Amino acid sequence: MELAADTLQKALRVNLDPRWYGTIAEIGAGQEVARWFFRAGGAAGTVAKSMSAYDMEVSDAVYGKSSRYVSKDRLQRMLDHEFDLNVERLGDGRGDTNAFFAFADTVVARSFRGGNECHGWMGVKFQAHVRDEPSQIVLHVRMLDVEASLQQEALGIVGVNLLHGAFFQHHEPDELLQSLLDRLTTGRIEIDMIEMSGIEFRAVDNRLMALKLVELGLSGAAMFSPDREVLQPSEVLRKKAILVERGSFRPPTVVNMDMLDSAMAKFEADREVADREILVLTELTMANLKASGDLDRRDFLARADLLGACGMTVLISDYVEYHRLAAYLAWRTDGRIGIVMGVPSLIDLFDEDSYNDLPGGILESFGRLFKNDLKLFVYPMFRDDEIVTVDSLEVSEQLQPLYDYLARRGSFVDLDNYKPDYLRILSRDVLRRIASGDAEWESMVPPEVCSMIKKRCFFGYHPPEPD
Repeated sequence: MELAADTLQKALRVNLDPRWYGTIAEIGAGQEVARWFFRAGGAAGTVAKSMSAYDMEVSDAVYGKSSRYVSKDRLQRMLDHEFDLNVERLGDGRGDTNAFFAFADTVVARSFRGGNECHGWMGVKFQAHVRDEPSQIVLHVRMLDVEASLQQEALGIVGVNLLHGAFFQHHEPDELLQSLLDRLTTGRIEIDMIEMSGIEFRAVDNRLMALKLVELGLSGAAMFSPDREVLQPSEVLRKKAILVERGSFRPPTVVNMDMLDSAMAKFEADREVADREILVLTELTMANLKASGDLDRRDFLARADLLGACGMTVLISDYVEYHRLAAYLAWRTDGRIGIVMGVPSLIDLFDEDSYNDLPGGILESFGRLFKNDLKLFVYPMFRDDEIVTVDSLEVSEQLQPLYDYLARRGSFVDLDNYKPDYLRILSRDVLRRIASGDAEWESMVPPEVCSMIKKRCFFGYHPPEPD
């Protein structure tokens, strides 16, 4: 098979390179990565040790106790333990000729009974040169094949790709990331989190790597915290009540913040949210980020930094349709989901032409969107000298009965607790004022946003000439 031949060639290239020497430790799906290197031949020059610790007590004895065995924490313990052992045991004899590495994965593949989530953590800690400080790559994968044997095969291929990429492409992070699914498809493996750290990746912004995952289709979504830490979405979303606002946030304005504040006050009052931790998300879609053509990384980072300054957790998604965003969130939490939007977005939601790709059209879309009693928290807008709200909005004649039905069942929540002075503020007007030097924009954005725009000269801002 071409797939096997290509993966074996990668494993053989690693085996025949005398530089790297280390350990492969795997828990949960068999020795799926190690076996590729043994099959390729010449593994004695690469693999110092291959091991599996499937019994929990054995695993705890080696790596220490963990509350969850398939977790980033467990993976890190494995990487640190195995890497340190290699340096300690082999440093004197091989330290001047070999760069050491430790590869590890902790995985739950499809069980005999089936029905479980099939995912895992995988990583490599390695020296790029002899006696070098270590660098590290950690990623989270979801195996999508139905059969356990196919999941194991896919996992092994990703592992070989990761080791090959770490050794031969660490100086080109974008290419390394893209190579992870060589000889696979996104229908078999999803990578929804990657984190590069250490001396070889000191110039890498992991938020850009998260963005690249979504751009390449390796994942439908990626997430990072206000302090730039890349997050694994399923772990962050698990069991929480979710309130999400989609926007361009170019830049985040006081309107964006008021929309969230107004929605939060209503969301917290929902009995279904009681005793749940609430996670507030600001979502950027790939369609929005590419609205002006090619993806502008500097523009993306500017928006991300400004949202971070506001304390926001950022979700990047490839889910333009709201029902796909709702399905993504609902698969990862059993808590209440609320989507915050303005009246213009609600109007767009009732555009039937947007659903031509669905056999059931707008009805199918709404059935998916409101399936789990999701609610839309709708912020009013100012139009033609009038304030338009959920209660006063009218859609096309043929869809008005559908609108009225959804309104009566409580799918729309009117954000009547808004700040009236904000209704006339528009993001495009703020951008125009920033670029033109009109200082009135400063009152239209949160103070922390204003300060960062000035400090970093975002969006064409020019400091005033000194007198």
